Amino acid sequence: MRFRQRATAGLATLLLPLAGLVGLASPAQAATTATATYAKTQDWGTGFEGKWTVKNTGTTAISSWTIEWDFPSGTSVTSAWDADVTSSGTHWTAKNKSYNGALAAGASVSFGFNGAGTGSPSNCKLNGGSCDGDTTVPGDSAPSAPGTPTASGITDTSVQLSWSAATDDKGVKNYDVLRGGTKVATVTTTSYTDTGLTAGTDYSYTVQARDTADQTGPVSGAVSVHTTGGTTTPPPTGDKVRLGYFTEWGIYGRNYNVKNLVTSGSAAKITHINYAFGNVTNGQCAIGDSYADYDKAFTADQAVSGVADTWDQPLRGNFNQLRELKAKYPNIKVLWSFGGWTWSGGFAQAAANPTAFANSCYNLVEDPRWADVFDGIDIDWEYPNACGLSCDSSGAAAYKNLMQALRAKFGSNNLVTAATTADGTSGGKIDAADYAGASAYVDWYNVMSYDFFGAFNAQGPTAPHSPLTSYSGIPTPGFTTADAIAKFKAKGVPASKLLIGIGFYGRGWTGVTQAAPGGTATGPAAGTYEQGIEDYKVLKTSCPSTGLVAGTAYAFCGNNWWSYDTPATIGTKMAWAKSQGLGGAFFWEFSGDTSNGELVSALNSGLS
Repeated sequence: MRFRQRATAGLATLLLPLAGLVGLASPAQAATTATATYAKTQDWGTGFEGKWTVKNTGTTAISSWTIEWDFPSGTSVTSAWDADVTSSGTHWTAKNKSYNGALAAGASVSFGFNGAGTGSPSNCKLNGGSCDGDTTVPGDSAPSAPGTPTASGITDTSVQLSWSAATDDKGVKNYDVLRGGTKVATVTTTSYTDTGLTAGTDYSYTVQARDTADQTGPVSGAVSVHTTGGTTTPPPTGDKVRLGYFTEWGIYGRNYNVKNLVTSGSAAKITHINYAFGNVTNGQCAIGDSYADYDKAFTADQAVSGVADTWDQPLRGNFNQLRELKAKYPNIKVLWSFGGWTWSGGFAQAAANPTAFANSCYNLVEDPRWADVFDGIDIDWEYPNACGLSCDSSGAAAYKNLMQALRAKFGSNNLVTAATTADGTSGGKIDAADYAGASAYVDWYNVMSYDFFGAFNAQGPTAPHSPLTSYSGIPTPGFTTADAIAKFKAKGVPASKLLIGIGFYGRGWTGVTQAAPGGTATGPAAGTYEQGIEDYKVLKTSCPSTGLVAGTAYAFCGNNWWSYDTPATIGTKMAWAKSQGLGGAFFWEFSGDTSNGELVSALNSGLS
């Protein structure tokens, strides 16, 4: 675990009872304008490092500062530096040290702390006033919170809001109306009509009162509004699953956000999303990247709703964006996928106590903060009783036992699915575990019918990484989609529980001299994020397809050789999937597609 340590004696404070330790700001400093902002600087799952920054935004000096906030139950400060931090129940208070209380106009100071739990601060106060910089006046209480607004008269571009009045000992002067946490109007009455909105869009409104001394009170409860109109496409027809993976890390270097599913048109053409990945460690399901999952604040232009996240809202990150997506496309179901290539090593310990593992997964997926976001769980174990990044020897029955425990815990109202190997060779990975027995407890298997061949064999031979069928000269017989599906069926897995897999990327070699498959190479071709791999959206123009083999495309350009699926080959594969009676198709992953979602469109059309 990563805990920040300070060498100087006295900087890490003991957590003492609050009584007698919390001072009030003096009248002079209480009227000074200042802000307090919070950031989570590190997160290691069971704990985190936080930082508060106080900034004097006024024109006169501050002699001392006190920050107060609330943490949800289960979240606490364990050590702190550069401030004296105390608590009373879930209420926390931080006071400056003797050496950092004075702040000149425009100056700022920070203090840090280590924390336990996963919560975020709320109800922040700085020197008794609002942390957003509003002032306080000694002897004059701030106004109360107004009533939660009600919405009426909703049109494509406007909404009428009304609320019950706040109270104040000296009188309420006006109200700030906030849309998504940003002030859009100040009014003297208890009603307001917001105009200039976008049709078919989600908005959230709160109200805050201001008294005659310009002190602001707490924000009201929020009302959600969805404007009429818009051009949302009806959900896909038929009963075939159309599932795409959304990666939590895609919001970083790839700059691919949940909103891109909307702008590309893909959200209207899918039925399910697998959110990848949650971790598997210590025999339990665990958070993969807490910042991406539920902490990152998205700006208005990045958000599905078009409303920016605020620092104090209960849920941010990808989880909140998925929530906004589901509000706009209620047909979409979202599953949280655990494991993957990197984190599958944790399944061996999980399989030793399937019931405890299932309980941990359920508690995490159904956490009240985001329970409405997820409709079930997906298990990506690479590979049970076989080798992936690491090797597993849990035994052939371990996989069935794990899936049985998950189904028992999650029940019939949640989806339980799994990504599986597509190794159709005799004695291969499909033969290593009881996939047939486990299939009784899953809704479907995502058969990973890609990555059969690639520059992990640096010298070749060149071969399509996602062949639908076999062909003369294939490097490994049985490494095809058709062989994998046939083997699963032969073992007794129903065809309706099998989804065909599509890669939205290509695999390639360099140093190749022949256009046809089977050539030698000198190593992996250059890729944007990883050698030997490139997104379809790049390859379609940088190295266009020059031929077809085994139901998929390949391309020879310069001395590079790539294989990948195109809209045409996806159409071929979808027709084959329907002829086999399969339950549908899935793909890895959204960000590899073009900005207008042409691969998703081909998959959807092919299954319609």
